Amino acid sequence: MLKPVEVKALPNYRLWLRYSNGTEGEVDLSDLAGKGIFKVWDDYNAFENVHIGEQREIAWSDQIDLCPDALYLRLTGRSPEEIFPSLRETSVNA
Repeated sequence: MLKPVEVKALPNYRLWLRYSNGTEGEVDLSDLAGKGIFKVWDDYNAFENVHIGEQREIAWSDQIDLCPDALYLRLTGRSPEEIFPSLRETSVNA
């Protein structure tokens, strides 16, 4: 299982992430900013308060958390089947 080990807020609603397998880089979340629950990021200080939560989720206070696997896919541009081979086997057998 891939686990985030470090996260930092960057300008323009980007995150720098590093995962347990050594993968690191930036993810652009500007497409989420100002929409729905992400409206809280209109106060940019709220976005800067990103951290890794107790369940290894990428979190901001108690209001927002994002799946670390989904962010890993955004970071690497890979598909779920590439990251989790068991998904490929399931879809082939379906």
